[in-house]
Amino acid sequence: MLLCGILSGVTVLMMVLSVFFIPEIRLGKFHMGGYCFFAVLGAAALIAAGCVSGEGLVSGIFGESAVNPIKILILFLSMTVFSIFLDELGFFRYLASFALGKAGKSQKILFAYLYITVSVLTVFTSNDIIILTFTPFICSFCKNADINPLPYLFAEFSAANTWSMALMIGNPTNIYIASFSEIVFFDYLKVMILPTLAAGAVSFTVLLLIFGRSLKKPIEGTPEKVGITERPLLIIGLVHLIVCILLLTISSYIHLEMWICSFSLMLSLFACVLIYRRSKREKPIILLRTVRRMPWELVPFMLSMFTLVISLSESGILASIGDLLGDRSPVFVYGAASFFTANLINNIPMSVLFANLAERIASLPAAFAATVGSNLGACLTPVGALAGIMWADILRRRGVKFDFRDFVKYGSAVSLPALAAALAVLSLTV
Repeated sequence: MLLCGILSGVTVLMMVLSVFFIPEIRLGKFHMGGYCFFAVLGAAALIAAGCVSGEGLVSGIFGESAVNPIKILILFLSMTVFSIFLDELGFFRYLASFALGKAGKSQKILFAYLYITVSVLTVFTSNDIIILTFTPFICSFCKNADINPLPYLFAEFSAANTWSMALMIGNPTNIYIASFSEIVFFDYLKVMILPTLAAGAVSFTVLLLIFGRSLKKPIEGTPEKVGITERPLLIIGLVHLIVCILLLTISSYIHLEMWICSFSLMLSLFACVLIYRRSKREKPIILLRTVRRMPWELVPFMLSMFTLVISLSESGILASIGDLLGDRSPVFVYGAASFFTANLINNIPMSVLFANLAERIASLPAAFAATVGSNLGACLTPVGALAGIMWADILRRRGVKFDFRDFVKYGSAVSLPALAAALAVLSLTV
């Protein structure tokens, strides 16, 4: 138990420190994010030290249940393909340009349009992809318009990590916790829609209070004009995404696992694009770009975190943590604990840990609360989620000054009231 605790603690500590000091590991042409490298190294150390039994590891990863990490990864990566494919076609930039063009010279209208656009897109796609797409676009637009980018950048980040709670597919943490707790797509939506609306309304109001004064200056520049050149491919992509979401909604009623729905539609998308390109005698370059942009590091990272949690379970440490949290007021206890834990160890390992803890007390309210914490926790510090790490890196490369202290200052002002609102509403709905 002691050895397992030490190795797990060192793994988590090195993952967090790598965000600040070793963001990337390079060995020749091979490169990997520092957080992922130390997660894999820690998992290997736990296996080598005998802290994880071979039987437990194999049954956990390759078991027949719907909650094994392989199926969850397939579900998430399949849904990510749709988001990246649409992004490669310029769909998200087109919508952003359209929304900004409707704002005229008013920054407040622009602010509202941006928040709404990001929120809606995040619900049906992926918060990570939206952040990676919109952040460079906002930086360029604000520079051309000679306006302060910080209100828009933080509004975008807050919206993406608040409205990602609405559907299971909005965040990999949602997928993991819901799948582990055997929560089906439609049941998840019925419970989480009201807490998401409450958190979204509170976060938008707080953002306006914080940045209201800086939004009085009129916009001098004009938005970038973005067009869609591959309309047939856009239609193909949107149809596949819509059909996939509909199938996920009814998957529990037709007795079809969600990962099969998403994976089948992804294969269909690839087939349709290949056929279309062949009819045009063109190479499917867009598919290659989509595959290259996939978050492949999530695979070893998720499997390593799963290994860590298995070691904590087999050593009895997981039971001790569960006893510490107890089973009273699970919504507020697990919601607050997951929120702050995400900012200690990142929201993905936190979700793996808290999914197991919620299962120990057989509490769906605890699972839903941990989902809230995994999403809103990303808004407190950059360490809270991989999206925060990537977002901060984009700002640094774009020359936008927004350090750790600024993030915490604005993040706490927005995320803490949003967390309180979401958990209060959740406690009334579960």
